[in-house]
Amino acid sequence: QVQLVESGGGSVQAGGSLKLSCVVSGYSYRTGCMGWFRQAPGQEREGVAAIYALGSRTYYADPVKGRFTISQDNAKNTLYLQMNSLKPEDTAMYYCAAVRAGGFCNTNPANFGYWGQGTQVTVSS
Repeated sequence: QVQLVESGGGSVQAGGSLKLSCVVSGYSYRTGCMGWFRQAPGQEREGVAAIYALGSRTYYADPVKGRFTISQDNAKNTLYLQMNSLKPEDTAMYYCAAVRAGGFCNTNPANFGYWGQGTQVTVSS
């Protein structure tokens, strides 16, 4: 059974940084794909970043390129999202996810079948 548990969210001022963590169990991301997504109130869930096979390839949504970094620590079974230069428009619930069988590794939420419960990120101006 795949379980994903996020942590690290909080409230920061614009320009600040946060690092999200997602502890993964029951999923072999040695050959799989993990991602971070976000959803603001009244908006659809959108992809933020994805990482394939222990970092052999990464993908980023345009709004976060150059500011966010996705990474994995295999020894700790943990996925990370380092977020720098945060903006008020980054405010959302952030979710980590694992690709479903047959899904592609990118930032399209439709490819991901396993989801965590989310962690809130609030950026004030």
